[in-house]
Amino acid sequence: NAGLKAWVYNLEDPSDEMDRRVIAAMMHHGIRPDEVEGRLFLDTGRERPLCTAVDVGGQTVIVKPEMDALEAAIKERGIDVLIVDPFVSSHRVSENASGAIDLVAKEWARLADRCNCAIELVHHTRKTGGQEATTEDGRGSSALLGAARSGRVLNKMSEELREQAGMKDEPGTIFGIDRDKANLAPSGARKWIKMVSKALGQGDEVGVPEVWEWPDALDGFTSKDLLAVQNEIERRCIAGRHPRFSDQTDDWVGHIVAEFMSLDALDDARRIRKMLADWIRSGALVKGKMEDEHRKLRPVVLVGEWATE
Repeated sequence: NAGLKAWVYNLEDPSDEMDRRVIAAMMHHGIRPDEVEGRLFLDTGRERPLCTAVDVGGQTVIVKPEMDALEAAIKERGIDVLIVDPFVSSHRVSENASGAIDLVAKEWARLADRCNCAIELVHHTRKTGGQEATTEDGRGSSALLGAARSGRVLNKMSEELREQAGMKDEPGTIFGIDRDKANLAPSGARKWIKMVSKALGQGDEVGVPEVWEWPDALDGFTSKDLLAVQNEIERRCIAGRHPRFSDQTDDWVGHIVAEFMSLDALDDARRIRKMLADWIRSGALVKGKMEDEHRKLRPVVLVGEWATE
């Protein structure tokens, strides 16, 4: 949003690595230096260490001078969003100690309230054995999630989903962002991000995130193509050979789609099923039941509302 100011506090990477990422992102997305001047602040733990809490004889102690310094910097810079990455490097207490993590997390919440800004704490998940993670899979105590107003989780796109999206052989990592804890707002749909490579010159390349949209199964086709499919379905129905809904049958309606849209009924089966689902949802096609040669009712596909060129 125009006018907002962000502060990224990376506690692991050196400043030159942060600069490379920002420069690559600006180049890729066409952002001019004057658009971020005075609005984007970068700090790293290498040059500016951060420790907000320590363990003293088994007791968690908030490092007040550190929190005061953060508050002063946020107010002086007019920060609207502070991102601390990662949370585990911002304190010196056990991440498995619920009482300690609760105390630290709530101190961050109080800082956000005092400064009237959003604070995002980046946290790692535990190993999930290949299953998609949720915010409840955060490493260590769940007290951090309990104290958070909202939570988002990142998951790499599975091989199965990449295949469905036609991205199996495409380079670059794609990951989804789910907001699966939202106390004051609806969680919303999954957002997809793709990492692309941006050349900085002299052989130097940096990964840059960009929004990725799930491809529409009907991209590249028009109502004329749908009308051709409908005409063939209608012709077969009149002849008493109603196309079947099941893709496990020889007379699956998907074979008609493949024939008239220059697709492969086997290789493009996922896409064809998605196209059929979209057309049924829109009313262009409808599911019905007809008796087969054994007088058993079988699901078939019929023409619904005719497409117009």
